[in-house]
Amino acid sequence: RYDAGKDGFIDLMELKLMMEKLGAPQTHLGLKNMIKEVDEDLDSKLSFREFLLIFRKAAAGELQEDSGLHALARLSEIDVSTEGVKGAKNFFEAKVQAIHDASRFEEEIKAEQEEKKKQAEELKQRKAAFKELQSTFRQ
Repeated sequence: RYDAGKDGFIDLMELKLMMEKLGAPQTHLGLKNMIKEVDEDLDSKLSFREFLLIFRKAAAGELQEDSGLHALARLSEIDVSTEGVKGAKNFFEAKVQAIHDASRFEEEIKAEQEEKKKQAEELKQRKAAFKELQSTFRQ
C-alpha cells in the first residue's frame, strides 16, 4: 500500500509518508535509524522481508518502546472494529503468508547447514582414507 514507486521496496520518503499517515511522524534522522535497524542488505530501503522483520522483532520484544519501528509495528496492527471482517481476513492471510515465507527461509538455511555438515564429513572421511593409504606406503 505504501510502496508508491511500485518497485517492491519502501524507501526513505515512502517510509516518511507511511509514518505520517499512521499518525506517528518521524524526523529525517529517526527515519534513517528505522531503516538502518532492519536493513540487512544495507541498501537504505526496506524490502518486504526486512519490513516483516520489524514485526518479528516487535513480537520478540526486541524493539525499544520509544522507537519508530515499535510505533510502526503497534500502529500497523489491524483493528477488526474499524476494518471489518474483510480487512481482518486480509490481515490474517498476510500474516499466514509471512509465517510461511519465514518458515521456508528457515528450511533453506537448515538445508544449507546440513549440506555443509555432509561435505565436512565427506572431507573427514577422505582425509582418513588418505592417511590410511599413506601409512601403507610408509611400511
